[in-house]
Amino acid sequence: MSAQPPQNLGKGIAFFVAAWAIVPGMDACAKLLGDMGYPVLMTVWGRFAFSVLLLLPLLATRRHRRAFSWPREPMTQFLRGLFLVAATFGFYMGLRTLPLADALAIYLVYPFLVTALSPLVLGEMPGLRRWAAICVGFTGSVLIIRPGFGTVPPGTLYVLGAAAAFAGYNLLTRRIAGRADPWQTLVFQAAVGTAITTLTLPIAWQTPDLLGLALFCGMGLTATAGHYLLIRAYDNAPAPVLAPFGYVEIISATALGFFIFGDFPDALTWAGVAVISASGVYIGFRERRPRAEG
Repeated sequence: MSAQPPQNLGKGIAFFVAAWAIVPGMDACAKLLGDMGYPVLMTVWGRFAFSVLLLLPLLATRRHRRAFSWPREPMTQFLRGLFLVAATFGFYMGLRTLPLADALAIYLVYPFLVTALSPLVLGEMPGLRRWAAICVGFTGSVLIIRPGFGTVPPGTLYVLGAAAAFAGYNLLTRRIAGRADPWQTLVFQAAVGTAITTLTLPIAWQTPDLLGLALFCGMGLTATAGHYLLIRAYDNAPAPVLAPFGYVEIISATALGFFIFGDFPDALTWAGVAVISASGVYIGFRERRPRAEG
């Protein structure tokens, strides 16, 4: 396996926190489009297609023109894009029946999947205490999902599938960190997503009105900015260190959900978020300790 790039943990964490402060804006746009009756497949297409449009001006600059060239590890890059398409589709399907903050709270299982799978994909081995923290975090997920507490909304299953796909996306992002130009990586994932979802347009197209067009643009803008910051984060820090800081997203998502949709998580959901967040932060701090301590 190739050597990992030089690390700057503070810089990586800053990029990661900024990314997850921005990305819920994309999800809010997607939920509004769903509430307006736009098909999920078209919304997913718009998320990628408008990102490509926003990235096209890079062609005018000599420095970034190579972002549109073929990447060095095309199969890994393609799988990243495929995972991201699956994660986006699953999450947007979940938003049809779940409030934004609740959907995101369920989605927060992905950092634990990242940590658990890091040994297999990245060779980044968590110790026993981190495995214990993963188990504690899972109990927080149970508090949010509440199996057996009544009928589990279909949206919950979609979001859980999306979390698994997004964990794969994060792991592959870290795997190519430092070996690929961030702009090239961003362009390629947007192109892969656009190519795949364009195939669905014959059954999913609905001509957007002005508000819909503005929401598609907003979705592309926040997606492009957020994922560029995410790629830069993985250029500077390992996946298990970054994963717990993704919980800042729940703050942004809750604020948007409350002010735009009037939704607010209930007490049991907040309890689950607290357990997940505490466990994730513990994992992050353990990852900064010497490896011998596990």
